[in-house]
Amino acid sequence: MSDPRNLLTSEDKLVLQRLRTEGKAWIVGGWVRDVLLGKSPFELDIATTLTPDEVKRLFPRTIPVGEDYGTVIVRLDEGNKGEWEVTTLREEGNYGDGRRPDNVVFGQHIELDLARRDFTINAMAIDENGIIIDLFDGKKDLQYDIIRTVGNATERIAEDGLRIMRAFRFLDKDGITVRSLDNDLEKAIIENKEMLQKVSNERIGEEFKKILASKKSFEILQKMEETGVLQMIFKNISIDLNDSSRNNPLVTLARILRRNECNGSELYSKLRDNLKFSKKELRLISFLHDYKNVKFEENIESIRRFIIYLSNEQKLAILEYHQPLEFIEELNKLKNTTDNISPLVDGITLSRVTGIQPGPKLGMLKGWLFRIQIEKNITHQEEVLKSLENIDWNNENYQTWPILSWP
Repeated sequence: MSDPRNLLTSEDKLVLQRLRTEGKAWIVGGWVRDVLLGKSPFELDIATTLTPDEVKRLFPRTIPVGEDYGTVIVRLDEGNKGEWEVTTLREEGNYGDGRRPDNVVFGQHIELDLARRDFTINAMAIDENGIIIDLFDGKKDLQYDIIRTVGNATERIAEDGLRIMRAFRFLDKDGITVRSLDNDLEKAIIENKEMLQKVSNERIGEEFKKILASKKSFEILQKMEETGVLQMIFKNISIDLNDSSRNNPLVTLARILRRNECNGSELYSKLRDNLKFSKKELRLISFLHDYKNVKFEENIESIRRFIIYLSNEQKLAILEYHQPLEFIEELNKLKNTTDNISPLVDGITLSRVTGIQPGPKLGMLKGWLFRIQIEKNITHQEEVLKSLENIDWNNENYQTWPILSWP
């Protein structure tokens, strides 16, 4: 293999050189893996003997993201783009809570720092001479597509329950190949999956979204179900992996949860307690769950209401969720139809024409006319008002009048 330093950008080199003026620095993390796999590396992570305070003195624009654990985000001077995660070498003690170390001791030896990492493929470094430091056969495990812990698997998982989620995330090699869990690691996960209860729902959600975004998510989720991890994450929520894979991770999740006999609002609450997704993400999953049994009608009126009634995000998601080919075919025929249409008849005009006073009845009639406007693709106010001749708007039972909706 050629010298990996040749793949560094000028900005990468500048950051490393500046760190090395005061201490030592090594390239670590995904950048090393990518180089060994023959991929174009990005997101350079750095380990250093310098403390966070010393790093901040060298890089005044540094962002403190985890100083207590030795991590900062380095930014160069104005005009230079890019960010680099720089972490002080660590020699930490026990993990009393199963998630965070009881104490963090900053170190001076890269070997001790690598020894405390989770998996062998993450426990490699590149020194200033371009030499790869691989004390735990990470290169070999990369070659044979194996996820294996550094040291005793049970101890590594017992130290930090989040490593269970990370193990599954790293199963995706390249979107084409799925790695295997080392036998000891798989056994340790099965026997210690309860450690996930000590991990915050936010962190579990972050890792789970990355797994869902994988092109090999189905295979990974199958393994998670086989080991009981998926059931541990969702607790009392039913899961079904059959025909669940979609390009949009949130749509995939909605498909996995479609067997739950509850409405979207109830599912929203359950997921909020289990995974702590954002409100926007939960709303989309809730919407899809409410529409899990929707029937797609290919008539022009239904398609026009679909275009206007739903947001662009909802339309894309529900089409991916159900994949209604005939409906999509008809929808594409109206692709030039705008989705930014307002009612041509306002309440003042409608009250003047009909004599109906402002209130619920007038609002319902306005909604009815808007539906007619959309379904018939009317573009002039006079034509909308003319449709009053063909509807029973004098009927007092206005609560039953149709309004713009879909389906």
